[in-house]
Amino acid sequence: MTKQPAKAAGNRTLGELTVCRLGYGAMRITGPGIWGPPKDHAAALAVLRRIVELGVNFIDTADSYGPNVSEELIAEALAPYPKDLVIATKGGWVRSGPGFWGHNATPEHLRNAVEGSLKRLRVERIDLYQLHIPDPMVSIEDSLEALLEAQSQGKIRHIGLSNVTREHIERARKVCPIVSVQNRYSFADREWDYVVNYCEQNGIVFIPWFPLAGGQAAQEAAQKIAKAHHATPTQVALAWLLQRSPIMLTIPGTSSVKHLEENVGGAALKLTQQEFRELSHVAELTFSR
Repeated sequence: MTKQPAKAAGNRTLGELTVCRLGYGAMRITGPGIWGPPKDHAAALAVLRRIVELGVNFIDTADSYGPNVSEELIAEALAPYPKDLVIATKGGWVRSGPGFWGHNATPEHLRNAVEGSLKRLRVERIDLYQLHIPDPMVSIEDSLEALLEAQSQGKIRHIGLSNVTREHIERARKVCPIVSVQNRYSFADREWDYVVNYCEQNGIVFIPWFPLAGGQAAQEAAQKIAKAHHATPTQVALAWLLQRSPIMLTIPGTSSVKHLEENVGGAALKLTQQEFRELSHVAELTFSR
């Protein structure tokens, strides 16, 4: 493994920031059910420190991971931060217990959420702040006005969206510039293909989460290709995403240094056109919305 293997994935511009296209999602470093502290505090810190050593310079988190725990761990492990490290966080989901998620994207909540993330991350400005999910009780325009206000105050550099439709994005762009969209997406879960295409057409970075979603057919296809490359199924899934579009910024997450190194080691994996097409036509896993 080269000294910084993540760099083999190439870079992507996020606003005026340059980030490696293989980032890290910091949801899994919390406790079971994405609730409370990790079982092994030292191991969580070790993962966060190792990602920087591997050349990863984009970390995605949210105030709801823990809640608050993920942001606090990132600061404990890495502050003061390397100059090129970009930290993205999110607000608009609230927690009542392990595995439970609730909406709150009112302007008042988001203003408080931004302040809380600034404090926990120990930064004066958040590089990328994303509306975690539109609130069915609040217009997306009202939610984004609060983030635009924080941006004008210098508390947020860029604004992004998560778990949105094309209509949400189009409405949001009338309020403020949107630099990124984060939706569930993988080779076996292409429900948001049309959103990826829209983002590509408009120069918006797409951040896929759940990159290994898939049923048995997907698992078998990934394992077959992985065997041919002496790789892992996760590496194959990430390679597909990186080849799917130049706007793709992947964020595989793990609480294990070993798995982290395996994931990052796949940054240089290149699928053949036949392999890419085979994965692109695998039977999709159907999600209920």
